[in-house]
Amino acid sequence: MTAADDNTLSPEAPPGNPEPKAPRRTAVLDSAHLGDIEGAFGRISISETDHSRTFKTRLLTLLAIVGPGIIVMVGDNDAGGIATYAQAGQNYGYSLLWVLLLLIPVLIVNQEMVVRLGAVTGVGHARLINERFGRGWGWFSVGDLFLLNFLTIVTEFIGISLAADYFGISKYIVVPTSAVALVAIMASGSFRRWERAMFVFIAITLLQIPMLLMSHPQWGTAAKSFVVPSISGGVTSDAVLLIIAIVGTTVAPWQLFFQQSNIVDKRITPRFMAYERVDTVLGAFVVIIGATALLITGDWAARSTNTVGNFVDAGDIAHLLGQHNNLLGSFFAIVLLDASIIGAAAVTLATSYAFGDVFGLKHSLHRGFADAKQFYVSYTAMVALAAAVVLIPGAPLGLITTAVQALAGLLLPSASVFLLLLCNDREVLGPWVNRPWLNWVAGVIVGILLLLSGILMATTLFPDINVVVVSGYLGVALVVLGIAAVPVLRWMGRHQPAAPPAKAPARDVDRNTWRMPPLTLLEPVVWSPGTRLGMIALRSYLVLGALLLVVKAIQVSRG
Repeated sequence: MTAADDNTLSPEAPPGNPEPKAPRRTAVLDSAHLGDIEGAFGRISISETDHSRTFKTRLLTLLAIVGPGIIVMVGDNDAGGIATYAQAGQNYGYSLLWVLLLLIPVLIVNQEMVVRLGAVTGVGHARLINERFGRGWGWFSVGDLFLLNFLTIVTEFIGISLAADYFGISKYIVVPTSAVALVAIMASGSFRRWERAMFVFIAITLLQIPMLLMSHPQWGTAAKSFVVPSISGGVTSDAVLLIIAIVGTTVAPWQLFFQQSNIVDKRITPRFMAYERVDTVLGAFVVIIGATALLITGDWAARSTNTVGNFVDAGDIAHLLGQHNNLLGSFFAIVLLDASIIGAAAVTLATSYAFGDVFGLKHSLHRGFADAKQFYVSYTAMVALAAAVVLIPGAPLGLITTAVQALAGLLLPSASVFLLLLCNDREVLGPWVNRPWLNWVAGVIVGILLLLSGILMATTLFPDINVVVVSGYLGVALVVLGIAAVPVLRWMGRHQPAAPPAKAPARDVDRNTWRMPPLTLLEPVVWSPGTRLGMIALRSYLVLGALLLVVKAIQVSRG
């Protein structure tokens, strides 16, 4: 329990931020992660103990807490997301809206687990994986994250250059300017200033509303498409791949790392868990509403210009809209530019948080540049390098975009498995571990993600295969393996030394103040035979998939 947990909140407390006391038997790595909660819309002081639980107080508390959930979700509607949603609208009309509706519970389930991990442990996702599963798995996971995140940031700058092209501005002007702005926003030395800047960019995304209304939406067709699954033109390989792309761009591995570390950096503790859950649920609905607006806008771009099924890229959508209505095209380009900046800021920060976690460095937005040089240098270097790649004449930007989708599909099941293991680790979460029903739901989600990942990998490597047939075979194989695994695991369990019994939580534990002890004091992880077998299979899948991706990239580069 930390000093922050010994006191109750007071949203109307004075703006002073007393020096936080040293942590007592907690795993908090950076002392800057202790103290007052300083949000964009309010402050929660740990120095005050008296407060009334009125509606006004609850509202002020929510305003102070809100941030990590909405930012991570809006950041997910980045350049790649806008391109994917617009492609769905241009090529398939409203028929894929049902996919977006199904993604709401997936987003909420995944990110709610991250919320608990961040608030209860006080450390980032990368450090938990590294410490609980060993440095081998830690480096395997974080190394992949660094590569994927860097490529994702490159795609964000591609989005910035496409938006600039609509307005006739050279990418050699707008890309470096955006890179400098990204660094300046982060390096202010104030978490509150950074979060306020993010909400300014989030406010700009509200242009999606007039953009939607100007796209002559067919409300009846949209409502039917949300509840009645269908695919315009029937089930084809291209349609299946696009559905997988929608899932991959909406549920991304970097989100797990970002939100957990951002919750820690904002100093949110279990006492405010309910408010952060509300923040996350709000974010999930915001991202799906935005995706819906983009899909409908893409449909209107196709209908108004007779270009159904002829998607090129997000920049082309802006030009198509501009042919019909210059203001609408400008709105789309601004939204694309804004989304690319938010995505680049969130993904880069997620990487720098993980960098600080792995190397045990100071990694907090509460610290200035002089106090956390490595943290800010890693952020600046990644932004500068990604911007430089986009400015290289003849750079394989199309290949990079394809690689990002394939790599994200490859890593998503792995990230979800680690998340599920951590949320069932009683040493880590104590009374906050997953309930059985949540494990079943999360298990089904992981299985579906694994299926989609396999399809995406297969079609990336072998573009001429029949996706519909492969999807059927992989689905049957997944079900058969799941059924066959039960007797095998039971046999292995009978021939395995009994694991020490799990410690039951004490009945008098206060969930609002329980925090994870220092990681060195925790009992080591003991994997069951089934978990060990699954992790070996997962490692083999990742290694094989990575090797095949390298081979494919070499083939493409040679024409």
